[in-house]
Amino acid sequence: MVDEALSAGAVARRLGVAVTTLRTWHQRYGLGPSEHIPGHHRRYTPTDLARLEIMRRLTAEGVSPAEAARWARQAPDPTPNGTVAPARIHPTGRDGGGSIPVGRAGPAARGLARAAMRLDAAAISETIAHALAAGGVVATWEGLLRPVLAGIGERHAATAGLIEVEHLMSRCVSEALAAASRANIPTGPARILLSCADEEQHTLPLEALAAALAEAGVSYRMLGARVPVAALVEAVNRTGPAAVVLWSHTRATADPTQLGALLAAPRRPLLVLAAGPGWRADTLPAGVVRPVDLAEAVSLSAAVRDSLDQSRRD
Repeated sequence: MVDEALSAGAVARRLGVAVTTLRTWHQRYGLGPSEHIPGHHRRYTPTDLARLEIMRRLTAEGVSPAEAARWARQAPDPTPNGTVAPARIHPTGRDGGGSIPVGRAGPAARGLARAAMRLDAAAISETIAHALAAGGVVATWEGLLRPVLAGIGERHAATAGLIEVEHLMSRCVSEALAAASRANIPTGPARILLSCADEEQHTLPLEALAAALAEAGVSYRMLGARVPVAALVEAVNRTGPAAVVLWSHTRATADPTQLGALLAAPRRPLLVLAAGPGWRADTLPAGVVRPVDLAEAVSLSAAVRDSLDQSRRD
């Protein structure tokens, strides 16, 4: 934990709950912020945070809010080094049902993972919206969304579970990225074409790229999932994009002949990007670029758009 007092928004992100939930717990059960500085909003101390963590854990396990609040108020204070001493008494005897691993990601990612495990769509959406407003699309994707989505995938691979978590999380992420794209609709012709490889159904990274391009003022067309190569080439010939980004999440969908077809198209794009972990660098045709991350894909797309626009002005 931390030694400094925290705002309601910071506590909500750490716990993976909505700010409105914190207000309810404060008003109904007295689990509110205890530090008060005249002229400022009350803030949550480490002791407040420790009690709220118990409240969140117990209610997620099915304990009634009133009973959970009673146990939370009996919790010990944090230890002198700022960490929270483990609760000695647990009314259910359960361990919370496991967690989603997020690696070295920060408190916001851990809170988002907890909200996902609880299937708390409101808290998930609120956390994502706050991150997008504060840090933008690329930082939100790399530091918050990708670690949690990868953790869900890791847990699913190990247990064959969390399908419901993955579906709800994916829907919330998709809605948030779509809202970010709508809030930053670029002007000018669409120079970038975004598409999934044939039979590829994982679209969230491509949706993140779309939102990041919109944020950078780069217009694009999104074809989405499972685009047959003939349809992709037809779209290229009809629209003449400066760059095409072809996303593949798995080796099964990363057929390099799709990239070769783009390079052979009558209206060949200036840049073909093979994005995603499905592509193997040693199988890519000459002239295809494999971006290392979302930021590089945005940068390359913006650069080729600018190059084409400049050449047409000249």
